[in-house]
Amino acid sequence: MDPGSGAMPMALATTVGGAGVPLRELALVALSAAGITYLLTSLVRVFAVRAGAVAVPRERDVHVIPTPRLGGVGMYAGVVCAIALAAQLPALNRGFAYTHDMLAVVTAGLVIVLVGVIDDRWGLDALTKFVGQLTAAGVLVVMGVNWNLLYVPFADIGTVVLDPLQAGLLTILITVTTINAMNFVDGLDGLAAGLGLIAASAVLIFSLGLLHDQGGDVSYYPSALITAALAGACLGFLPHNFSPARIFMGDSGAMLIGLMLAAASTSASGRPARNAYGTADLFTLLSPLVLVAAVMFIPLLDMAMAVVRRTRAGVGFYTPDKMHLHHRLLELGHSQARVALLIYLWVGVLAFSVAACTLVDPVIVAPFFAAGLLIALVATFAPRLSRRLASR
Repeated sequence: MDPGSGAMPMALATTVGGAGVPLRELALVALSAAGITYLLTSLVRVFAVRAGAVAVPRERDVHVIPTPRLGGVGMYAGVVCAIALAAQLPALNRGFAYTHDMLAVVTAGLVIVLVGVIDDRWGLDALTKFVGQLTAAGVLVVMGVNWNLLYVPFADIGTVVLDPLQAGLLTILITVTTINAMNFVDGLDGLAAGLGLIAASAVLIFSLGLLHDQGGDVSYYPSALITAALAGACLGFLPHNFSPARIFMGDSGAMLIGLMLAAASTSASGRPARNAYGTADLFTLLSPLVLVAAVMFIPLLDMAMAVVRRTRAGVGFYTPDKMHLHHRLLELGHSQARVALLIYLWVGVLAFSVAACTLVDPVIVAPFFAAGLLIALVATFAPRLSRRLASR
């Protein structure tokens, strides 16, 4: 059997705690990533100041004082240590024997973090950074993290098996898009870390649903491990980064989050056949890409609007401006902290609603989803409503 294929005989499947879901071990992985990231970020902050990796406020920036970058280094260290711990836990280490996904994430993560560190300290042009992103995505593909299957509900097509070239190109496209979406949205204290925490948690729920349905089959472990480590790293970094931020994650952190989300989503959705899912998954899995679109909808929307806006203005899509979603919310009258919480709310409603459909009937989820959208809308336009009421 190919150890990188992610497949295994049923006889080798493992069941933990009866339900097949090693919740305690995954919680330990997440908490380890959080603790290590929290502790190391303080040291990284000191190093960043001495190394001159400091973000000096610019016209388009929200922060008003020089702030050190390189927070992604502490996050990456937390992820690596958490994955190393998982490899030593009896309930999780068998997952490392049948897939190279975790090693692929660590290796590709190192590439993307190095690119981000160089950009945070010395600056890189858009093309060079893009080549670095392609390289990191290529590492994932070469090491076996590929979007091999697509479920197409139209015209009774069913599950489509992609050839290696198609699988590699689709994986690279999804990975680079997700990396840039997270990088675009990283412009406000605590925003990228919070979105990373929410998105990773949503994919983790999705992965736990797969583990439960398949009785703990270890071929479904990678996405759960990756997202548990990522969620922990984001949680450990948030106390340093929430408004007012003492350190920024920089491109090294934002691109790492995007890379790991893409890898986890690919591992969770890009491999299993359609009949591997329970009946409650039909709404969620009209296409596996729905999961990626749900957890990344707000960042992707912000990125798409920026590309259209800048293209219409006759400038490069990578040209910075001060018209991102968080800038617009600030103009409505929200504080920085409230803007971050608002975007958390929007992303959380979308991501967790889709993830919940993997566990329960979508009909049950629908009213909670509608209520969440209503609450998010009211909270978003609350300052404008308050001004109108006051003027009357």
